[in-house]
Amino acid sequence: MGPRVFGGQIVAQAMLAAAMAEGGASESGPSVSEPSESGGRAIHSVHAHFLRAGDVGEPIAYAVNDLSDGRSFAARQVTARQSSGAIFTAIVSFHAAEHGPMHAAPPRAHGELEQARRRLSTWIAGDTGDAARWVSRLTERPIELVPLDPEATFGAVRASPRGGWWMRLRERGEHSPVMQRALLAYASDLMFLRTALLPHGVRPGSGAIQSASLDHTIWFHDTPDMNDWLVFLTESPWAGHARGLNQGHIFDASGRMIATVMQESLMRPRGPIDARMAGETAR
Repeated sequence: MGPRVFGGQIVAQAMLAAAMAEGGASESGPSVSEPSESGGRAIHSVHAHFLRAGDVGEPIAYAVNDLSDGRSFAARQVTARQSSGAIFTAIVSFHAAEHGPMHAAPPRAHGELEQARRRLSTWIAGDTGDAARWVSRLTERPIELVPLDPEATFGAVRASPRGGWWMRLRERGEHSPVMQRALLAYASDLMFLRTALLPHGVRPGSGAIQSASLDHTIWFHDTPDMNDWLVFLTESPWAGHARGLNQGHIFDASGRMIATVMQESLMRPRGPIDARMAGETAR
């Protein structure tokens, strides 16, 4: 088997497949209405499970089944398959706009984007390990990422199980609301599982831990503008039994909550567990 397919890619493509089934397709892609007073239905949640690793050398076939179709809500099940069988399944739910009570928690203190940029540049210049090369791999992604704390995110220090990063689309473009939500779903899987590893001082790419996304759930509270900076604030309330739980909220630059994300990830040690990996949560 070749390299694995990135999980966020499968989630995003599954959303687009469900959107095509929900609203039809055109030359410009899926046509799904943005929530409005006229009652158009938009994706408000995705509950996904990764069943086995996908092979980047093989095409992926997406099959969509209608589960329910009401006046306000609709649900579609999307299954992704390769020659090995089903590699992924998700329930994609659509909701028409409705009026109701509103509240949203504000983001925790996280600092400004330029402060994070300076911290990243300083850390890359002074790092003596291989993390700078690992960071350079992020330029291959269509999403630009700036971590709030690069030493914790990319280094081997033992840190509090709280993370975060700024993110936006690397190349600006005009995208439909459903594509904006799919792009956010793609971005939400980048580095997310890293959060549960923060208390254990494992450097990314070190080979000490076998890691993979086991499932992924995202609730959309609004449509993002992926051309503008968003901040993804994450935390891990628990890890054990070779699994870690990650959760987070995504906000725009004004502090408006755009989405909530949760994921359980595999974090299986390769070899004996040292005291750092087995230790209590860092304070």
